[in-house]
Amino acid sequence: MPTDPTALIDVHAHFVTDAYVAAARAAGHEHPDGMPSWPSWAAAAHVAFMDGSGIGKALLSISSPGTHFGDDAAARELSRHVNEHAAQARAQHPGRFGHLAALPLPDVEGSIAEARHALDVLAADGVAILSNHLGVYPGDSRFEPLWAELDRRGAIVFVHPTSPPQADAVALGRPRPMVEFLFDSARAAADLLLSGALARHGRIRWIFTHCGGVLPPLTERLDLFRFLLPVPPGASDAASRDQFGDLWHDLAGTPFPHQAPALAAAFGSERLLYGSDSCWTPDFAVTAQIHALDAAPPLPDTSSWRDLTTRNAHRLLARNETVNSVERPS
Repeated sequence: MPTDPTALIDVHAHFVTDAYVAAARAAGHEHPDGMPSWPSWAAAAHVAFMDGSGIGKALLSISSPGTHFGDDAAARELSRHVNEHAAQARAQHPGRFGHLAALPLPDVEGSIAEARHALDVLAADGVAILSNHLGVYPGDSRFEPLWAELDRRGAIVFVHPTSPPQADAVALGRPRPMVEFLFDSARAAADLLLSGALARHGRIRWIFTHCGGVLPPLTERLDLFRFLLPVPPGASDAASRDQFGDLWHDLAGTPFPHQAPALAAAFGSERLLYGSDSCWTPDFAVTAQIHALDAAPPLPDTSSWRDLTTRNAHRLLARNETVNSVERPS
């Protein structure tokens, strides 16, 4: 399967460990983001599902609620635990897993140290962050030292949605991934743009999830209001649609029949990637999503959505291998 040229590359695949779930539950996340329960995960079972689903490789990451539950030291320890677990799974199943490392944000100093360890020692493919960390969004100036480090490396930064501040007041008792995650991804992307962080750190390869969420229809509205705001240092005056076109987007969730074509119409197709959202999305739903992807009419000048996303992922990761070979100490 790993050498099959038609095999999907899944950039949005999650894992959990017993210790991670225990720590999250102890911090009050018994029903994470309003979901009824925690999923289970095992590397061998994940590989078996990939084999039956035409997925060649999956980049593993920790989903919401992340690894920081209020204590910096505990978050650093938990981030190191899950990152080493992912590295071990990758070593046990060569070619099948990659890894987007968890960071203990909003602890910036600890996150820089963990990013260096993950990228230089564990050979992670990039890092994973949340759309906000304890209410701090990625355009906040406190995150600038981390973005500078990752920009220097040309790193992949996978941005996964999480519950917004005051989530209970807006979610109205419903699971937050249903609606709130899509809006919080848009908040994070807009914050990066409006703060100038997106332009200042143009070597970072940002991946956003779920077909861009609600971002595509917001681009012109952002431009309508940007003239009212002060221009941050290093910001670009390019249209929001053009700047968001530099982001990568995965197709996790319900990409067809509407979301994926709309995303491609908004931002182009050269940075669209496949994402399953397993293990938080059940196997049967991932299977249905893949069937929909394979049945969907291809975009003009493409043979299939499978071929398009796989080709894009190879291009993303090939550059990543080149960058890492330069940055990683011998």
